[in-house]
Amino acid sequence: MRLRNVKNKEEILNNCPYLIKNPEDFRENWLTLFNNNNPIYIEIGMGKGKFLLENAIKHPDINYIGIERFDSVVAKAIKKIPESIPNLKIIRMNALDIDKIFSKEIDLIYLNFSDPWPKKRWHDRRLTSKIFLDKYDLIFKDMKRIEMKTDNEDLFIYSLETLSQKGYALSDISFNYHKTHQDIIMSEYEMRFSKEGKKVYHLFAQKK
Repeated sequence: MRLRNVKNKEEILNNCPYLIKNPEDFRENWLTLFNNNNPIYIEIGMGKGKFLLENAIKHPDINYIGIERFDSVVAKAIKKIPESIPNLKIIRMNALDIDKIFSKEIDLIYLNFSDPWPKKRWHDRRLTSKIFLDKYDLIFKDMKRIEMKTDNEDLFIYSLETLSQKGYALSDISFNYHKTHQDIIMSEYEMRFSKEGKKVYHLFAQKK
């Protein structure tokens, strides 16, 4: 991934009220940060934040946390967030550390257009690999729920297999999601793919 630098990136990151700089301090206590008992939904790989932001505005009774690894991407997302979105937080981190940040307190995970890591030797890096699914088991509160969208068919088939192997019940499986779902909140990538007429694959996975 080639990332363009963002002017005043450090200033943007340092002065953002939404960016949690010490997320490990809130492990098992994220609801105290939000000051409510509402469900917590996280998006791993939030990109420029459109999907996360619009959901937070539309659903004030849900707490949203966006996770992103790259400083420049986080800075771009922050620049788009208006003031006073109390149910929105951002964490800059590697998703491999997710079980160090959360423990039995997440209600749903969004995986939107994750890196497909196409080479076979990279498959363990996929966000639906066994390595990551084992970590997710440690951070879900009760019911484990994952919603995934991708434009990569190989990643989608792989994810159907790994989620099934981990005991997830799969539903709302679609190989052309936009054909049957129009009134939805889209990420930046999804909007571009939709305009280009590309297929978007979707699934919802759930287990107790």
